[in-house]
Amino acid sequence: MTKLNKVVMEVKVEKVNKVDNRVNNTGRPVNKKSARQVRLAKQAHYANVNDKFVSGNAFKVKNDVYTYSASKNGGCIVSKTTGYVCNVEYVGRTKVKCYTFVLGKQVKVELNLKTLEFVS
Repeated sequence: MTKLNKVVMEVKVEKVNKVDNRVNNTGRPVNKKSARQVRLAKQAHYANVNDKFVSGNAFKVKNDVYTYSASKNGGCIVSKTTGYVCNVEYVGRTKVKCYTFVLGKQVKVELNLKTLEFVS
């Protein structure tokens, strides 16, 4: 009996692209009103808003437009009209904690990402 140690086989596989999008269909409809789907939609929305904030998209608070600029030590919020506003010490899933000094006293600011209005 002989051993075939150095036999090389070539296998060529062709991928067939389905044009009717059958890959994404699980076969049963999704109940969009179920608790799970509502929770997943909320999580996706919060992740989207957080990503917009961290990437530096402009957002509006009252009548002024601000942006977040990240750095190694946290970052800061900058106004389009006046410049520096406050330092950011924590960016969570839905909250941002900031602080600034006014007349020698530390003032803490908390932004809720759920209620921020992002400028396109």
